[in-house]
Amino acid sequence: MNNKALLTIVRWLVILAMPFFLGLGMIRAIIAWDYPAFEYPRIAADQFGFTAEERLELAQGTLVYLQRPEPAAEVIGLLEGLRLPGTDRPLYNVREIGHMIDVKNVADGMKRVAYAAGAIVLVGLAVLLVPRATRHYGWRTLFYAGLATVIALAAIALAILIAWPIFFTQFHQLLFPPETWTFAYSDSLIRLFPEQFWFDIGVLVSVGTLVLGVLVTLVGSFQKSTRS
Repeated sequence: MNNKALLTIVRWLVILAMPFFLGLGMIRAIIAWDYPAFEYPRIAADQFGFTAEERLELAQGTLVYLQRPEPAAEVIGLLEGLRLPGTDRPLYNVREIGHMIDVKNVADGMKRVAYAAGAIVLVGLAVLLVPRATRHYGWRTLFYAGLATVIALAAIALAILIAWPIFFTQFHQLLFPPETWTFAYSDSLIRLFPEQFWFDIGVLVSVGTLVLGVLVTLVGSFQKSTRS
């Protein structure tokens, strides 16, 4: 394989990996952040009786489970041990526990993809930008990688804003087994994480990643123009 073909492969790997790196990285940042404390004052209170303090404490307990590095099967006891306030009844029923195992498996898979995409982006850009002979090619690659992110995330943001119910349904059908991700409004998962909660996360992730994509595009554009 000649150098030109190798550089082309590296370029396309970086361009294709960048949206996953930035988008999934944004999702991981939200999981690591105390997002419920930010979101709950902005959405309707629980109609079945959780106080604001109880809702926040239970949501944070759920996030602790998602943030743990161990596989879901090893730490699901963290959720099984949560109780409805003032009772000895489990917070989550069997179906909810099953879904949360699936959720952590998906979240952990996203983390691995984000790490792999990040490695591809960083190593690929190093290969292109460190040698002076290919530096201009590397900045152009960064420009196109940012542009690909902008296009992909603009489409996702538009889908969320215009057709949220369809987007939400298709997203779950893609990632979770059929009939495992729908719950009653009185179930704890919906009380803690209602649809508005997920809509706002979708907007935050798509717009935040879109902004990062714009910044990457601008950096690539500036650098390639100053070095042309």
